[in-house]
This record gives sequence, structure tokens and C-alpha cells, in this order.
Amino acid sequence: MKNSLKWLISALVLTFSVFGLSASAQTWPTKPIRIVIPFAPGGGTDILVRIMVPKLTEILGQPVVVDNKPGGSSIIGTQLVAQAAPDGYTLLAVDSSIVVNPGLRKLPYETEKDLAPIIHLASGPVILVAHPSLPANNLQELIALAKQKPGGLFYGSGGNGASTHLAGELFNMVAGVNIAHVPYKGTGEALSSVIAGTVPLTFTGISSARAPMEAGRLKALAITGSARNPAVPNVPTFDQAGLAGVDSSSQWTVLGPAGMPADVIKKMNDAFNQAMKDPAIQKRVDDLGYTVAGGSPAQAGKLISDEIAKWKKIISAANININ
Repeated sequence: MKNSLKWLISALVLTFSVFGLSASAQTWPTKPIRIVIPFAPGGGTDILVRIMVPKLTEILGQPVVVDNKPGGSSIIGTQLVAQAAPDGYTLLAVDSSIVVNPGLRKLPYETEKDLAPIIHLASGPVILVAHPSLPANNLQELIALAKQKPGGLFYGSGGNGASTHLAGELFNMVAGVNIAHVPYKGTGEALSSVIAGTVPLTFTGISSARAPMEAGRLKALAITGSARNPAVPNVPTFDQAGLAGVDSSSQWTVLGPAGMPADVIKKMNDAFNQAMKDPAIQKRVDDLGYTVAGGSPAQAGKLISDEIAKWKKIISAANININ
């Protein structure tokens, strides 16, 4: 009799627990949702998310707020989310650093274990730009020049291990050249050095490069991606310029702490997908030179897994050491 009573009590507890979880997921959200940006305000991730925040707030019926937590190559903000309660009220929006960091350094979290993918937010190409004085006006001329001067050309990046550093090393590997790396404290500083003629080359985003390109202070040689970008339609892709395999486009994803209820993940995924269909949002993202992505949490998870594996191989092959 006692055992039967214990089983009955256990069954009732389980039933109410499951019911409570389901009810919670159905009523979520009941308070503001925080999206942590692991970078300072004003960067690409910050701008991209803030474009979508008003629409997300409208769809979800609760305020969606951005919380910038910069530092540690995005690790500080990412760790905060990985350790947050898995209730759907603390999320992370991040760029390709989420897939690059596992190959570069020991992390205080396990990316694929401690974080739950929600959506692939957008993708953005990386553009190779040069100072106008560089005696190469297209990609093939640059490769020929680099082969004539092994180690004699330089490219600037946003720092050791930054996505712009890895883009340069991938280009070196695919093209079979040795353009030397010059790390700066950020992509803005690297771009400024190219504009000033201190270094001849850098990889950067369209939004940063377009104005100096239009002013004749930079020339573009090639852009990543499978097709020309509408923001810079005259710039050929690396494939079109005769060099396949330079796939270093930036990717933005939204994740939450592992253990979030599946219904909550789906509701957030649906909200982002709905927001990204808004023509005004699409236009603003297009103007940045990005492309809205969308899709399911599973698709976002596969992208993250595939990108981690890809960059680990490239980092190892290029012997990149940031310590």
C-alpha cells in the first residue's frame, strides 16, 4: 500500500511538473527578453539586432532589450548567456566569433553543449580592399604580385584570431601565397591604416568599406559569397575572380542557454522568421550589405557545427597561435 501511494504521489508530481512546463512555454513571454550582444554598441551585430528589436517586441508582446557585454573576443557575453537560466529570457546574438573561438582558445563553456541554437540571423560577405597605390587592380594581379614578393606584401586585420585575420590566412592557403599579417586593435583601425597607405590590404565588411571606396580612397578586389552583392555590384566574387574556396563570409546567429523548452525556442524562432520577412527590415539589412537568413533551430545548429569544424581545420593548417 505504501509503495502504491509513493508511485501515485510521484506520478502526480511528474504530471504537474510537465503540465507546468507546458503552460509556462505556452504563456511565454511574460516579461522583457534580454538579447546579449558580446560586443560594444555600434558594431555589425549590435546594428543588425537593433534593426529587428521593434518588430520582435510587437510580435512577442513584451519588450525585447539589447544588453551589450563586450570583452574577451565575445567570450564574456557568451559565457553570461551559457550560464543563464534556460527560461528564454536571456539570449545571445553573435557573429562568427562563436564558431572561430573553439579552434583558437580554451573556453569557459562548451559551445555546442552549453548553448541552444535558435536561428541563423544573417550572413555577410567579407571584402578584400586595397590602397589605390597597390600595383594590382584585380585578384589575379594581386596573386601574381604576391608570388613575386613572398612575404613582401602585408594585410591588416582586427587582431590575432579575428575573423579578418582568418580570412587573410584562408586566402593565403587557397592562393598559395604568403601575404604577411599585421594585427591591429580592431577592424576599424586596420581599415584606417589601409586608407592611410600604412599597409596595402585588409579584409573588412561592406558597411565599413563602401564610403571610402566610393570616395576613391580604397579599391575592391573581390568579395566572398556565392553571388555579387547588391550593395557593391561591381565587385566580383572570389569565384568569379578565378579563386574558388575563399569562403570566409560572416554569419550571425541567435542562441540561448542549453535546456530551454523546445516550445520557447520555437516561439522565438518563429518571431525572428516573421520579423525578417518585413520589407522594411529586409531593406535595412540589405543596405548593410548583409542577407537575412532565417530557417529552423536545427538548421542554425548545423551551420554552427559545420563552421566550427571548418575553422578548426583552417586554424590548425595555418598554425595560428594567439597566445
